[in-house]
This record gives sequence, structure tokens and C-alpha cells, in this order.
Amino acid sequence: MRVLVSVDMEGIAGIVDAEDVSPGTAEYERNRKLITAEANAAVRGVFVYEPGAQVLVSEAHAGFRNLLPDQLDRRAELLRGKPKPHGMLSGLDAGVDAAVFIGYHGKAGTAISVLAHTIRSTVVADVRCDGRSLGELGLNAALAATAGVPAVLVAGDDSVAAEAADVVPGMHAVVVKRALGGTAAASLHPDEACDRILLEVPKALADRAQVRAPQFDGPVQLEVDVLVPRMAERALLVPGVELAGPRTLSYLAPDFPTAYRVIQVITMLGGI
Repeated sequence: MRVLVSVDMEGIAGIVDAEDVSPGTAEYERNRKLITAEANAAVRGVFVYEPGAQVLVSEAHAGFRNLLPDQLDRRAELLRGKPKPHGMLSGLDAGVDAAVFIGYHGKAGTAISVLAHTIRSTVVADVRCDGRSLGELGLNAALAATAGVPAVLVAGDDSVAAEAADVVPGMHAVVVKRALGGTAAASLHPDEACDRILLEVPKALADRAQVRAPQFDGPVQLEVDVLVPRMAERALLVPGVELAGPRTLSYLAPDFPTAYRVIQVITMLGGI
């Protein structure tokens, strides 16, 4: 068995503020231990289910250099740095049997959700594929599905757990904190959060055939709403990208992986 563990940061137990996840701050440095611990809990859970498994841990926050490599479970392979193929899901290929999302958060615009955003909080207001609004959870689950890989578990706050129930039926969720607002939460102790992840991962892997991620077959009509009109200007230099409204960029992608890459390009150009 081969399992990909994608590790973001905003959904980690104890984290509530932008300073907690911003490289260069004292809080961020302390929280690197917390993110590594939750990643390790997921890795251990995989080996409980399948002792001979291969586990890939893919960094999925900011510059993709957040985990403490020397403290990561030595049985896992770490995919670190950017740019990486498939971004948050680097390591995804047809040989992967399941994906696990750790430290994930609600999509942009979610009410009562800790640090909710989609890809880049300072640029993106919404992403829609064939008219369906998707956050990082849905986009990554859909990308995994194109490779035949079920996204079996997400760990984060209660808002992303609710999002998973709606967007990816059959996906297990571990709620490590209850959102009280955008920058406030009632959180489990980090050790308790890790224990719950460890216990749930084997169950999620056993139930992987039940996962129903969003499926996009054939061309995908992509729409990305940016926060202010000027953020759309550079993206219009990309062939095929059109302005569908003052803040809405549209692109007809031949398939979902292409749409996924174009979202990344639009986000990067909008933030320059």
C-alpha cells in the first residue's frame, strides 16, 4: 500500500491566528512541532493498518517548508519545497492507494471557520469548477480522484469536517478544534488530537472504497473570483484566460488537472 499524506497548517490543533502560521514569527517556529506531530500521527496510523506500507508526506503550506525533517517519522519520505508537481498533492500518481489531508481548513467565505481561505487569502475569493464552489479540500480531493486515488480522511476544525461531508461523501474527519470565529477556536490538546488522528486513519483506509470525491470528466469550465479587479489583470496575459466579470476570470480547461494548474497560475499572478 502507498499512501500520500498532504499536510497544511491552518487546521492543526491549537492554531488560530495568521501569526501562528507565518514563517519568521516565534509562534510559527513553535507550531512547526505541532504540525510535525500531527503528520507523524497520520503516518503511524497508516502503518497500523498496513505495516509494509510506503508513506509519502507532502508539505502543503506556504513555501512547503514547514515540517521539521529530523522529527518526522523516519519511515516516511518527505516531499518538501516549491514548486512541486501537483502542488499540495505532490507525490500523487496512479501507484498511490489513498490520500490523507492533515491540518486542512475551510474554503474562502466560510462563516465561523478558523483561517478559512482558498489557496491564497490575499487574492482568491472563490473558485468554481463547472459552477461548483470548491476550496482546497474539494480541489485536492478532485485532483486525487483523477488518478483514481480516494481522499479518505481530513483533520482540521469542525467547519472543514462539515465541508468534507458535503463535498466528499464517505471521507472520514477528525475534528481537532471547534471554530469560534475566524481567529478563535476551542481546541483539543495537541496530544489528544494526535491520538484521534492515529485511531481514525486505519478506519479511513479500510473504508476507502466508500469515498465519493467530485468528478470532472472532460472539459472543465473554471472560474476564479479575485478580491479586487486589478488582481485579474496579469492573469489575462495567459492564453485562454478571459474576464467574465470585474473580479472573475474564466478558463475552459481540457481536463481537471489542467484547471488545477491554471488556478495556481492565476493565484500567483494575482498576488504580484
